Amino acid sequence: FVCAVSIAGILSCTSAPKAVPAPPPESERAKAIVQGTSTPDFPATTTTTVPKPVDPNTAAKNIVTSQPPIQAPAPAQAAGSQDAYAMTAEEQAFLATYLSRLSYMVFYNDASGIDPRFAKMAVSQANRYLIEKMGMSVIDFDQIEKNKKDQLDAYQAETRGSIDIIQYLAQKFNADVYLEIDLKASVTGTMGAYNATAQGNIKIYDTSTATLLGSLAFMSPAAFSPSSADSAVANAITASVWQAMPKVMDQSKALMAASLTRGIRYELIVQNTPDAKAVAQFQKALARKVREVEQLSYSPNESRFAVYAFMNKAKVQEAVYAAAESSILPDMYLVYMRGKSLTFNSGL
Repeated sequence: FVCAVSIAGILSCTSAPKAVPAPPPESERAKAIVQGTSTPDFPATTTTTVPKPVDPNTAAKNIVTSQPPIQAPAPAQAAGSQDAYAMTAEEQAFLATYLSRLSYMVFYNDASGIDPRFAKMAVSQANRYLIEKMGMSVIDFDQIEKNKKDQLDAYQAETRGSIDIIQYLAQKFNADVYLEIDLKASVTGTMGAYNATAQGNIKIYDTSTATLLGSLAFMSPAAFSPSSADSAVANAITASVWQAMPKVMDQSKALMAASLTRGIRYELIVQNTPDAKAVAQFQKALARKVREVEQLSYSPNESRFAVYAFMNKAKVQEAVYAAAESSILPDMYLVYMRGKSLTFNSGL
């Protein structure tokens, strides 16, 4: 009996150790990215499986249908009358297609203070995500930098400094959204064992209005490199950007859908408008062809409008000509177009 008790006590002391909890999936995904994502300066050492991209049309349609019914503020109406501001099925289809084809321009915050090499790497990795995972065309970092210098005169002439140069370039490149990356990186370690982390945020802007739609903070797990401190920093930046971009894409589409309650916003500038009465008649005629027209400013030299419509630029241009023809500005003509900004001359 004593022997049996002793054996039972020994067995109870040698019970199996507690199971170690599995690392969270976000950590494992970031680790895989660090180990398997190549950059021009730091090629990958292992191969990772790239998930099959989600169909952007399906994703956009889901975003539109998941939003509450989009309505613009409307004046009081008689009981039983139909709400003319509710989106039609055709407008919902246009919005879903528009969201599925959003174009992006990525840049970095000049004031972040990070080494320009790493800032360029962060932009390149964001562009790489857009190309490889989303199948989008992107605007090259070097092209943006070159245009910042080459387009200064045109920028001043067209905008008179009324908008930021980056917003101007985003419009010039027909980007619907531009992303600004702001990050910092730190590294520790000695020869043969370097560890780095990167943290910051990605801001999402509407190109038409420069409105800040949202901001997503990110922080990388510790990234290791046996070769150099720069390599460790590069791995940390790559991991953090690739971990943040899926959330940025989802957030940008949802925020854009929520911001388009009145329609796609176009800026309309009409030069040479000495006749205020003619301008008022033109605005009234145009309002019958689009969702809404808001006059932003007036002077004898030019008038500015915000035009809201669920239609593309070509259709807006047609609506402008039709409105001019039906008012007393039949000789109106297009001067130039930049993104969603259209400049006409009244022909007076």
